[in-house]
Amino acid sequence: MATTHHTQVHTPQDNRSLGNLISELAQDTTTLVQQEVALAKAEMSEKASQVGRGISTLAIGGVILLAGLLALIDFAIYGLAELLPPDLSPWLGALIVGAILSVIGYVMLQNGRKKIKATTLTPERTATSLQRDKDMVKEQIS
Repeated sequence: MATTHHTQVHTPQDNRSLGNLISELAQDTTTLVQQEVALAKAEMSEKASQVGRGISTLAIGGVILLAGLLALIDFAIYGLAELLPPDLSPWLGALIVGAILSVIGYVMLQNGRKKIKATTLTPERTATSLQRDKDMVKEQIS
């Protein structure tokens, strides 16, 4: 004897009232917004972490570079003093070396500033996800 199983298929348009549909839409929208906020928080935290690591590396490298540069500056001033006339050597050597280093430092600061500005803090994945959600809601309403 063969037994037949009857399964009932529920379609989105089954016995739900307009009130139930609106309630489900509100719940789904709330869940969606909560998920989008969580995604935005995670993405912003990730970006802040990347910037923080970059800044700390710059700071440590800057301190080490400063120590080396101080030794080289001292060397350059004494070396230049040997080449200059004795009455000008103490202050002119320091002036020349100081001016050259100031120009180099300014250029480096400008490059670092450009690199920090180039880092975008926009949560791109969240923006893309929100656009998809907006398009989906528009499609569902239509």
